[in-house]
Amino acid sequence: MISSTLPAELKAALDAKLQGFSRTDAAQRSQKISNTYRAGGGSGTIKSEADALAYALARMPATYAAVAASLNALTEIAPDFAPETLLDVGAGPGTASWAAAEAFSSLHDFTLLDANATLSRLALELAQDSSRLADCRYLPGDAGGNLAEVSPADIVVASYIIGELGEGDQRALADAMWAKARHALVVIEPGTPAGTTRILALRQQLIAAGAFVAAPCPHEKSCPLTAPDWCHFSQRLPRSQAHRQIKGAEVPFEDERFIYVALTRTPLAARPARVLAPPDVGKAEITAKLCTEDDVAITRVPRRDKAAYAQARRWRWGDAVMSES
Repeated sequence: MISSTLPAELKAALDAKLQGFSRTDAAQRSQKISNTYRAGGGSGTIKSEADALAYALARMPATYAAVAASLNALTEIAPDFAPETLLDVGAGPGTASWAAAEAFSSLHDFTLLDANATLSRLALELAQDSSRLADCRYLPGDAGGNLAEVSPADIVVASYIIGELGEGDQRALADAMWAKARHALVVIEPGTPAGTTRILALRQQLIAAGAFVAAPCPHEKSCPLTAPDWCHFSQRLPRSQAHRQIKGAEVPFEDERFIYVALTRTPLAARPARVLAPPDVGKAEITAKLCTEDDVAITRVPRRDKAAYAQARRWRWGDAVMSES
């Protein structure tokens, strides 16, 4: 299991780029970029090196934490999976590639795709002195178009990209990514109802194409949750002083809400239940909401069952667990 915080090499490279960079200017640029994304736009507003740095300072820590948690879920359920090649779709500043390098020591070939040339330059600069990513390939241009030309990879990762596309383009990109995934595809989106809707649509589409769900779902059936509930998870990460300044935040941490799906070419032998919300630890029992292979279940673990209670006390939102009845 890898840490949710930026690896030391990436943090050092980012800190070096930020020397002398105005936090006030970064905060203003970051807010403008954030407003564009919230309005349904994409990375087109990131046009200068200063824009790219502001975006990286504001979003890389949270995006990294979400990708790390998603990859941890895959490695926990498929511990023998040892990919050698990675395709990072919608790579931006390379965040997902850094997380994948941490998650899989077997990776030695990294290909990154993104339409934003400014972010691609930043990604290459951050990676130039990396022990793992210095030789990565970054192909600028439309991801959908470039996907047709690149070689398949053992694992394909797409983080926070499909929401920038229209519904038809989302379906086309899903098919294209799956066609390039020799063994696994991991897609991460914001943990909003809209983000979950996109992930569920991609999940259904690719199950129909022969994919198997590795995580978070313990089945290939339709999602059993009904509105206003929706499937998503949360990863807490520390905020540096610079991160707090650019965010205009007082608290030393933030909680990144995200949703993901990890799909594989071959079925896994066993998939445990998934904790869908923070468990309620009471005096008499622990109550947890679990997604099981049959349905969503409210599981209660009584305090008198000391062994099971001690185990359930360690359950956290998003964990894969053996369900108790």
